[in-house]
Amino acid sequence: MLDPATIALAAAAGMLGGAMNALAGGGTFATMPALIAIGLPSPIANATSNVALQPGAIASAWTYRKGLGPIGGVGVRTLAGITFVAGIVGSLLLVVTPTSVFDIVIPWLLLLATIAIAFGSRAAAALQRHAAPGPRALVAAQVLLGVYGGYFGGGVGLMLTATWGLLAGAPPHKLMAPRTLMLAMANAAAAVVFVTFGMVRWEACVPMLAGALVGGWAGAHLGKRLSPGLVRGWTLIVTTVTTIVFFVRAYG
Repeated sequence: MLDPATIALAAAAGMLGGAMNALAGGGTFATMPALIAIGLPSPIANATSNVALQPGAIASAWTYRKGLGPIGGVGVRTLAGITFVAGIVGSLLLVVTPTSVFDIVIPWLLLLATIAIAFGSRAAAALQRHAAPGPRALVAAQVLLGVYGGYFGGGVGLMLTATWGLLAGAPPHKLMAPRTLMLAMANAAAAVVFVTFGMVRWEACVPMLAGALVGGWAGAHLGKRLSPGLVRGWTLIVTTVTTIVFFVRAYG
């Protein structure tokens, strides 16, 4: 059993993670370090974090539901189906990944997500000036992002926004609804696998889940009022600090 202070930490991290996912993505940057800090092995922490964030992702997706629409000529239902199936594949990869390997891989996945936040919009603008990728490129990218979302998921919402901007020329403020739905689909797929294989530590998951539900609902409402620049700046700070911490942890 966890002590009250640890339960409070899990709940607070869940609230922050749920709000971050609703605002821009990257909720795993708040929840996973907290779970590792209370003593969970990194793959178990990742699985527990994923399940804990799922209700918050659903709450955010429901709040944003009126903004759903096709991306780059691909229907949102098609993208959701692709994300769910690919998420199953990615989460199965995590099940068979040893903790020692995952600890080495995590910092690089976090770095990839941080780069997507920092330079995704600029890369999108550059590509749109020179090329116009079609729906096939978008579907292929969605498969890869779905696998990543099921395997780790850190920053996948931010990577979705960057990728859709890159391939479909869609502005970030119009992507909050579909991005949040894809987060929910990837988390749902991974949750099925992680629960089935007993990778979730429920004593930490339940308070984090409750916090994420509140944070996801509040973050979605707040996201309608905050400027995109402010949200992006805050998220970049959190992801950069977390990435540095995990590099020191793995290689320091």
